[in-house]
Amino acid sequence: MSRLLGAVGFAAAAVWTAAPLLPLLLWAFAGRWVYPALLPQEISAREWSRVADPEAPVITALGTSLGLALTTAAGATLLGALAARGLVLHRPPASDAIRLALLAPVLVPPFALAVGVQEVFVRVGLSDHLAGVALVHLVPALPYAVLVLLGAHATYDPREEQAVRTLGASRAAVLCHVTLPALAPALTAAATLAFLVSWSEYLMTVLVGGGVVTTLPLLLFSTAAGSGNRTATAVLGLLVVVPPVLLFTGASALLRRHRTLRVASGPGPTPSPPEGTSG
Repeated sequence: MSRLLGAVGFAAAAVWTAAPLLPLLLWAFAGRWVYPALLPQEISAREWSRVADPEAPVITALGTSLGLALTTAAGATLLGALAARGLVLHRPPASDAIRLALLAPVLVPPFALAVGVQEVFVRVGLSDHLAGVALVHLVPALPYAVLVLLGAHATYDPREEQAVRTLGASRAAVLCHVTLPALAPALTAAATLAFLVSWSEYLMTVLVGGGVVTTLPLLLFSTAAGSGNRTATAVLGLLVVVPPVLLFTGASALLRRHRTLRVASGPGPTPSPPEGTSG
């Protein structure tokens, strides 16, 4: 019975998530669709060929968005891991104030935050530059990475590292064979969230990029608001949706594989030193 309820719940969630995408799919291939017809009267891939044109701005915007999102994911995950480890395992003075400062970007109204950050970036010469946009995407992404990794470090046992170190393992070996495997699910989740925050970021990209840096969400909004071309808007909308869906699919597969391996391996004995270390 519980399995049936789970299947029904999964199916309902899938329909709820996929239903809004159906109009996008129809419009993306609609050559002609006039009211009151329920379905397009003509199917065409004309807009897709325009998108694939190397001279079109879509390819460049897609590459820019991917580069920014991957950079943000890597930077936010690294900084979040360092911050979480320091706060949980070392407990510095005023740790509560540090946590509040790290989480402040999600507590402040987005527009006020964007305007303040833009003012700072203009003064230091980072406005209207790709590097400035990459840095500003870290501002809203880092708190999510910190939140995920704080929870992971709260249940992490550093004595495993100490045990391996006493057996002669180097710091690099401990990091590769103990720390990273134990925190892999949290690191995957943190990187996924940071990627999604950067991928969908619009306001800060507009203010700091100044129209010089064009990402896919900017192109989507400008097309939807300016051209009135529903087919082009639907194509861009699908291009914005596909990478997060693929990312979620890949991250879910990695997390399931990690959970399966952990269950199969069991509690196991005290860790032994990795190969190549002295004992």
